[in-house]
Amino acid sequence: MNLGQYLDKEEIVLNAETIIKLENFASLLHEWNQIHNLTGAKSLDAIYVNIVDSLYPLTFIKKPKTLLDVGTGAGFPGLVLAMALPECEVVLAEPLKKRVSFLKYAAIEGGLSNVKVEAKRVEFVVHDAFEMISSRAVTNTKLLLDLTKEISDANTAYLFYKGSRVFDEMRDVEHKLEYDIVQKNQRNYLYIKGQV
Repeated sequence: MNLGQYLDKEEIVLNAETIIKLENFASLLHEWNQIHNLTGAKSLDAIYVNIVDSLYPLTFIKKPKTLLDVGTGAGFPGLVLAMALPECEVVLAEPLKKRVSFLKYAAIEGGLSNVKVEAKRVEFVVHDAFEMISSRAVTNTKLLLDLTKEISDANTAYLFYKGSRVFDEMRDVEHKLEYDIVQKNQRNYLYIKGQV
């Protein structure tokens, strides 16, 4: 299957230019991954599955104007979301040097003027409150909320890509949060809509 077919299957609607950017990113990641081992997704198909996983929340979230992605790694979900949301200012916080090099290169290659890569841990990022903070497989929800409290406010939404532990994690969060958990395949998307 090509990427367009994967996207159609999940009813993710993107323009042709964005799909080409995503395919180019997938090829670039596939190439770099063979040398630098950036992600467990070793084939183009596996990368496409990760791209679809990154983009699926666009079917139910309110699209932000500013987005911080915590621990972007090989680009999931932050860099992929940046391609699909060209009007959104996206900051990628990633402390590991080889991943930072890849993200910077991929952003330049993809002509992504809306992306800034911060080569640091999220607690050292200085910025006005973001409209949305995303993260995939970084740490537990409570810690993510704590680590980002200086760069969020009551209007900040959170989009965390989680596995089955998300239900336990939400029991550990003291704040009264308004949230949805959208389940798709093995993924639980935790969408927190700002604090009540």
